[in-house]
Amino acid sequence: MARTFRRARQMHPIAELNITNLVDLGFTLLIIFMIATPLINQEQTLPVNLPVESVSDQTKPDPNDKTEIITIKADGSVVLGSRPLTLSQLPRELATLAAQARQPVTIHLRLDAQSTAQQFVAVMELLKKNRLFKISVDTQSTR
Repeated sequence: MARTFRRARQMHPIAELNITNLVDLGFTLLIIFMIATPLINQEQTLPVNLPVESVSDQTKPDPNDKTEIITIKADGSVVLGSRPLTLSQLPRELATLAAQARQPVTIHLRLDAQSTAQQFVAVMELLKKNRLFKISVDTQSTR
């Protein structure tokens, strides 16, 4: 006895829809998200000795029209424009710069990749004490 696997009406739509696989997929995704969500919110804490800065009020900068460049080298020396300085000489130079009638619009801060975070924070603190607020940190592209 031969059996035919053709439907009687070829254009007739299939009325049954098997959603068992969709339900299984939905529950599987729900379980994965329930397990993964608590792991996303956990923060890893590493012991780090953070640089120190004194607390002071923030004020808004005044508009200016001049630019100065401060470069921090890996050995801790500082160059203001083209004048090499030590970190201890920088406050005097910044005070002179801040006292001028035409203060710089932007201080371009250039850091060597090997300079420390404490050197960066020390220069930022001196800039803030002298009310030099408009700062641009220069970087290089990877190209």
